[in-house]
Amino acid sequence: MRHHLATFTLDNRLYGVDVSRVQEALRLHQRTAVPHAPRTVAGLVNLRGQVVLMVDLRARLGREPYGPDDEPMMVVVKVDGEPVSLLVDQVGDVLELNADQFGPPPPTLEAALRDVVTGVYSMDEGLLLSLDVDLAVRV
Repeated sequence: MRHHLATFTLDNRLYGVDVSRVQEALRLHQRTAVPHAPRTVAGLVNLRGQVVLMVDLRARLGREPYGPDDEPMMVVVKVDGEPVSLLVDQVGDVLELNADQFGPPPPTLEAALRDVVTGVYSMDEGLLLSLDVDLAVRV
């Protein structure tokens, strides 16, 4: 069985999400801050008339949030039928991987990642972390 994953990088790590969950990938749009929101909420963005929540994936994974001068990319995913924007360092390609390349997360993976990574794909270039979109957007 083949898995199609949309990929992106965050802190020099390669992540993938099921391509069927991805609506689009875009450059960062003007965002509106949400007062008193958790640090994982980067704000709200207007995408063609629809207000979309932006999740700072760096902050969600226990890293330093994006600063005002950073220029992350947006990966817009569908969660419960609604779009949510994940801020990432760089958007990658769509990869087609075999199910036999998939395994459990390594025990050395830090706790913040273990909460949202369902497993890893072994590739010649290294590991691809499979991100659970539903868990990743919980703020």
